[in-house]
Order: sequence, then structure tokens, then C-alpha cells
Amino acid sequence: MQQLIESGRIVDVMLVFVVLEIVVLVTYRARTGHGIPPLPLLLNIGAGGSLMLALGASLKGFGWQVVAGLLIAALVFHVADLRQRWSQSTDT
Repeated sequence: MQQLIESGRIVDVMLVFVVLEIVVLVTYRARTGHGIPPLPLLLNIGAGGSLMLALGASLKGFGWQVVAGLLIAALVFHVADLRQRWSQSTDT
């Protein structure tokens, strides 16, 4: 387990589960019409996924520019998610 974490491979494992989560939730929504709409789902997962990728890049020894770029991507997803949620709360 220590090697998995120190090598950054844990992030790869986590991302596989995130992709499976997306597939299951989008498929469920398509089949039933219930569940989380795709846009809010992808904005939320985009923020978390970008943070996981930044962690992985750092653990794998990528340069600070890559880590910073991924953190900026997480911020963009987060702000978009907040904006989308905020507009939904004022629409009702």
C-alpha cells in the first residue's frame, strides 16, 4: 500500500473508480430519467478529478507547472459548478 501511494499509482486506481461512477450514473439517468443531470455531475467530478490528477502529478514528480495547471483546472470546474448551482437556486 505504501508503494501504491508513494508512486502516485493510487490516483490512477481512484480515477478508474470515478470513470465507472460516471458511466453508471449517466447510464442510470439515460434509462430512468432520474438521478443527477450530466452537467452538474461532470462539473463536480471535474473539480475533484482535477485535484486527484494534481496530487498524482505531484507524487509522480511532474513539474510545478503541471500541478499548478491542474489546480487551476480544478478551480475553473469548481467555479462553474458553483455558478450552475447558484443559478438553479435562484430559478426556483
